Amino acid sequence: MEHGSGVGVIDKSVALLAVLAEGPAPLNELASRSGIPRPTTHRLAVALEHHGLLDRDDAGRFMLGPRILEFARAEDNEALSEVAQPHLDRLRSLTGESTQLYIRRDDRRICLAVSESTRGLRDTVPVGATLSLAAGSAAQVLLAWADLADAAPYLSGAAFDASTLTRVRHQGWAASVAEREEGVASVSAPVFDGNAALVAAISVSGPIDRLTRQPGRVHAAAVQQVATDLSAAVAVSRSPTAR
Repeated sequence: MEHGSGVGVIDKSVALLAVLAEGPAPLNELASRSGIPRPTTHRLAVALEHHGLLDRDDAGRFMLGPRILEFARAEDNEALSEVAQPHLDRLRSLTGESTQLYIRRDDRRICLAVSESTRGLRDTVPVGATLSLAAGSAAQVLLAWADLADAAPYLSGAAFDASTLTRVRHQGWAASVAEREEGVASVSAPVFDGNAALVAAISVSGPIDRLTRQPGRVHAAAVQQVATDLSAAVAVSRSPTAR
């Protein structure tokens, strides 16, 4: 193989991954396109499948596995966190409250970045915290821009319903009062990439005593403005010229 590393098993494994990056392939095609003998292709593909680097579709074809996607997501998440941090800090300065950035992973939401308020009484969500999609303004945002068929299963037992998600999408922000935690209110807005695809929800949260029972009136404008600015920054960071 040209430009090999000198470690044959690694070179062959990378060759298989390169073929499958173009789409699923049955074993014979995988061997043919990679130039690796069929028995070796089978042995390596099964080993890569064991480690989650490959998977198989319903037709039995080999395809890139979930662990590959996890690696890619981890890199994307780190980049998104770096881009978001100054915007979270700015939103904290504007509101005086703690701010967070959430991404969705299947039926959960993950806190990717935070900027903590310096006030004594505040809402604290640690980076890496995994929360439900059943409550909270960030959960509303992450579901409001999902397909209806995708969002519907999560509404059973949720603190909000489909009409809430429709309203959130129409007004461009969501608010919650004591949904996720007693005594806490929040406001969230969507963050998009350059293709208008939802990538995250940016939030401000704090005690109901300060945010009131109508937190949208207090902070929706600031959250939306920072979300718009962050969306523009994400679009730039993911543009081909930024790579």
